[in-house]
Amino acid sequence: MTWTDAPIDGCTITSLQKYRDERGWLAEFFRQDELPEALHPVMGYLSMTRPGIVRGPHEHETQTDLFVFFSGRFRLYLWDGREDSPTRGHRHVVELGEADPAAVMVPPGVVHAYRNVGETDALIVNCPNRLYAGEGKQEPVDEIRHEDRPDSPYVLE
Repeated sequence: MTWTDAPIDGCTITSLQKYRDERGWLAEFFRQDELPEALHPVMGYLSMTRPGIVRGPHEHETQTDLFVFFSGRFRLYLWDGREDSPTRGHRHVVELGEADPAAVMVPPGVVHAYRNVGETDALIVNCPNRLYAGEGKQEPVDEIRHEDRPDSPYVLE
């Protein structure tokens, strides 16, 4: 597949506004009153990624991810291969992190990956709208992995 570099329908990248004072800063990354109920997070996790390391590419069938990039420097890759999407064939690449903090909503079916392009370990928060492995971790994991496919069309530069 040939990708067109452009935004992707359903993916939102919201710059975070930092509220600063003498103690540091605070930034809201989601508010229940600003999200449709179907997208309300049901869990949250924090992950650390070492410099040069890539996570993904992968996608979810039903899960929407709400990533918060606020630490280090990441290059985020999004690919839209959804059959019914008006932006099918689009690829969107953006750099986010400490200098440009943002909350990123990634809907089901959008393949995503990120690489730590900084020089230090960096953190990401994710607050998806589905539980990992379901209630009590008793269900199949909603994840389609593409990183080990030699014929993957999802190539990181």
